[in-house]
Amino acid sequence: MFTTKSFIKKNKVGHFLKHVREHYLRTDISCGVPECKKCHSENTSSLTKPSNSNNCSIFNYDHYLILDTNIILDQIDVLEEPIISNVIIFNTVYKEVKHRSLPIYKRLNTIIENPSRCFFLFINDHHKDTFVPETAGELINDYNDKCIRQAIKWYIEHLPNKKFILLTDDTKNRQLAIADNIPAYTVRDYVQNLDKKSLIEDKLSRNDLHSASEEKELFPPHLNKIELLKGIKEGSLHQGVFRASTVNFLEGFVNVDDIKEPVLVQGRAGLNRAVDGDIVAVEVFSKEQWVSPSEIILEDEDVDEQEVEEKEEILKNSTVLESEIKPTGKIVGIICRKWKQYCGILKDTSDLGLYQIFVPANKTIPKVRIQTRQVEFLKTQKLVVTIDSWPRYSRYPHGHYVRALGLIGSQQTENEVVLLEHDVPYSQFSKEVLRCLPKLPWLITRSDEEVRVDLREFDICSVDPPGCTDIDDALHCRPIDNTDTLEVGVHIADVSHFIRPGTALDLEAASRATTVYLVGKRIDMVPELLSSNLCSLKEREERFAFSCIWTMDRQANILTTKFCKSIIKSKQAMTYEEAQLIIDDKNKTDAIAQSLRHLNSLAKILKKRRLDQGALVLASTEVNIMMDSETMEPLDVKVKKHFETNSMVEEFMLLANMSVAKKILDEFPDCAMLRRHPEPPASNFDPLVKAGRHLGFDINIESNKTLAESLDKADKSSHPYLNEMFRMLTSRCMLQAVYFTSGTLQKADYYHYGLAVPLYTHFTSPIRRYADIIVHRLLAVACGADRTYPDLLNKEKSTILCQNLNYRNRMAQYAGRASVAFNTHFFFKGKLNDEEGYVLYVRKNALQILIPKYGLECTLFLAKKGETTMFQYDEERQTQSADGVTFHAFDPVTVRLQLDSSNIQHEKFILQLVKPIIRGFSVPALNDLNDGDRTESNEKRKSDEESGKNNIKKNRK
Repeated sequence: MFTTKSFIKKNKVGHFLKHVREHYLRTDISCGVPECKKCHSENTSSLTKPSNSNNCSIFNYDHYLILDTNIILDQIDVLEEPIISNVIIFNTVYKEVKHRSLPIYKRLNTIIENPSRCFFLFINDHHKDTFVPETAGELINDYNDKCIRQAIKWYIEHLPNKKFILLTDDTKNRQLAIADNIPAYTVRDYVQNLDKKSLIEDKLSRNDLHSASEEKELFPPHLNKIELLKGIKEGSLHQGVFRASTVNFLEGFVNVDDIKEPVLVQGRAGLNRAVDGDIVAVEVFSKEQWVSPSEIILEDEDVDEQEVEEKEEILKNSTVLESEIKPTGKIVGIICRKWKQYCGILKDTSDLGLYQIFVPANKTIPKVRIQTRQVEFLKTQKLVVTIDSWPRYSRYPHGHYVRALGLIGSQQTENEVVLLEHDVPYSQFSKEVLRCLPKLPWLITRSDEEVRVDLREFDICSVDPPGCTDIDDALHCRPIDNTDTLEVGVHIADVSHFIRPGTALDLEAASRATTVYLVGKRIDMVPELLSSNLCSLKEREERFAFSCIWTMDRQANILTTKFCKSIIKSKQAMTYEEAQLIIDDKNKTDAIAQSLRHLNSLAKILKKRRLDQGALVLASTEVNIMMDSETMEPLDVKVKKHFETNSMVEEFMLLANMSVAKKILDEFPDCAMLRRHPEPPASNFDPLVKAGRHLGFDINIESNKTLAESLDKADKSSHPYLNEMFRMLTSRCMLQAVYFTSGTLQKADYYHYGLAVPLYTHFTSPIRRYADIIVHRLLAVACGADRTYPDLLNKEKSTILCQNLNYRNRMAQYAGRASVAFNTHFFFKGKLNDEEGYVLYVRKNALQILIPKYGLECTLFLAKKGETTMFQYDEERQTQSADGVTFHAFDPVTVRLQLDSSNIQHEKFILQLVKPIIRGFSVPALNDLNDGDRTESNEKRKSDEESGKNNIKKNRK
């Protein structure tokens, strides 16, 4: 049986066409209730007799729950609790949830697919007795509510001995349901009357915690959706993504596509309740109202309302340099909230009763006001909280508690916080994924040997960091007989052999996109059987590889290039240091030693050639944290040491990536997966140019080549770390490199600014990057080594995949940094050190100090809270002066480094100036203190440390 719906539509040439849509109705759809004798179809429902569930004191009978769309969207945290069961979800609701929120739709599916939760999906819109036709001009929300009520009425008539309860927070829908004799309640009424309500009542989503009457309005109202869309269409408003400042809680930026520079927004009225990541509408002021970003560091820590107003006045009255002004505006509305679950702790307050302040771990997220009856327990825990609303009268958004992660200060808890905060998928691989793995023992068969080039006799070796188990690249180099040429090979693990398109394993790897490296922990993109075993190019183990082999002359000119699937057997796996020792030891003359020397010699030529073309050599503070193997506590923090062999491996990986990029673009001009690095806008280089000017260097940013040449010249023998700092500052001016599909951009936009090459991709790390797996598949098709499949050549799907890869890679990078930061803090607990450092930035109220020994960047405030600074700030020259001493960017200093643990959530380093000596501000060096002073200093440190520990203990009690 089916119904029909006709509609008239004009085609491109203006002719009217009649379209008919058929909607099939069925009589064999089961209601899902196990005792039903009327439904004769096979019952796959997980519903049970509700006698042991849904014990709500409002009713004196067993019942099934039926939910409307908004209950699922707003209360998914409650629905995930096991106490809620025997729930019937109508397909009308299910489809609308998918349309409005894909993340919540996925969470709902997880519940439905779990038989123990007893959730049943009823296809009401295709059932003969529950289908409701649409009325002309009817609003979609009204239609969906009508479908829900019709389906419940059918259930009540179908099973008169069973009870069905509708949960809806929509007043109109609830009243119409009651008029139809349908029991209907709000979710709050229902949850507050459950037997075990205290377990989930805190998880109720709240649009408001109390009445706004007689409250002071702190924010201007948002424009409604119609006004926002009209303003954007007319050009009076602009749409963009809001990014909160990491150093000033009263400042942020909106990245707008049609404005070259981010739009600066300041103060509470300018930020207007936007949260980092929200898509907002911004009104840009006229040019005479534009201002410069503040040079003040403002932290929202225990700041009362009066202090906030004072700080806003400081922002308003700050000097505006003509050369520093930025497009300035204010946020007038929120187009799309990007709120997610946030990790953090409760603020240590005892006088707020049910209402508590949640402090997120991410400093760019505002504190959140929640209501809880579990204060004493939750104060001991790291929590997950969700934002529900942000009223105009409330300084902070309102939200609700989701779950506890574990005790504050636990390393395991902190690792989970890092993963959650950066949206890293870290659950165990599912059974479906594991079923895709090859069975052990895995052996190379004769048919494998017939389709692959056998390179097992070649002197192939790998060079990696210490402790590396996911070895995905290896090298070889050998002279070609009777010629003055060399054969050079890069051999990459053939992961795509084991991960076939469309399988559960492939879909999981595509979703994860990258392996995430934390301190002492690795979150694999693919299961360990592949990452550390069958795909890892282990020493003296036969492995499948994808090989890129060049014939080169002694000047590193490529004569021929060949790609092939191969079988290799690595002769030796080395660390960078071990390979360097072999190269430097003249007594070593075996095949591996000679191969390494040839490779190193060619790599130097390749690198020089790249640099001559304008490739940038940048620097960053990468550190190694030595961990205790038993306690997993950090033993030492050291900056990573680099050898010539690091550069040797890097050069050949770069060369392989460039060679593969050319091959796949030639074969697939519209759908090759490539990697580009956009040129930064000139304004990004302002701090670099200014720092260079103060030190007598002209930093030319006209092109990457002129920039590279300027950086080479920015050096002083009297300042051994100066050039390194210039390169570090340059790296912070860069935009991020991104994956893209070739057919979506003009060829001029393929350029990789940092490498100074017109074409680039990622081919060399398929164990830890999904992009490389796609590139392997493209290359295999181009070489005739594998067959294609539809999604591989689908430009639209490739573009969506690239967006996920770019997001996941960025989050993995941030997660790694956060893990290093936490363990560095852990290492410094209880320590008091005087360290050499350099001024990285000069701020209006602080100096940003880089401490190279530990790769730390910390803030030296120039006055304590509430005190007047003795320093004079020169905004034009960007210097701070006091007592005859002037600080410029990159000046050397000695600072006392101490970890402040008094704020459990945001532990931070406290710096004191040791040298240069400024009377009334500097502190004496630890080496100059007598025993009494040293004891007093240590006692103060211990007191501060104990204060932090007591806070934790007090909370745990």
